[in-house]
Amino acid sequence: MVHIIMGSKSDREVAEKAEKVLKKLNVPYKISVASAHRTPELLKDIVEKSDASVFIAIAGLSAALPGSVAALTERPVIGVPVSGKLNLDSILSIVQMPPGIPVGAVGLDRGDNAALLAAEILCISDDGIRERLHAYRREMAEKVEKDNASFENRGE
Repeated sequence: MVHIIMGSKSDREVAEKAEKVLKKLNVPYKISVASAHRTPELLKDIVEKSDASVFIAIAGLSAALPGSVAALTERPVIGVPVSGKLNLDSILSIVQMPPGIPVGAVGLDRGDNAALLAAEILCISDDGIRERLHAYRREMAEKVEKDNASFENRGE
């Protein structure tokens, strides 16, 4: 199971990208909202009670949420920086973690890639997820091949 934690409701659009992928891959998930700064006790409670194997933490601005989640668990945490006025802040807050408390990071607003990375982690011990992930990648390849075919012989 994947537990998506948003720093605020305004991160919903990014979380929906992750949801869409997790649904397609039939990976169970849960969503919560907790702020690393405004509700640290709520965040601690959510993480400690979660039965998730992987967390996706979505946050903008100072983006302390992924690191805070990682400090509360030994399970993998994938940080998703959210775009805003100062995009570099959220990116650096996630990728510049101190030694001993790692956070995996995906690109700005890439909830979809966070879900795929979570599925890759889970497929280590779940053949069903591995098969669905393989089929998902095959679909992506077929789409590119179809797009390529539509441009063949153009300009000749």
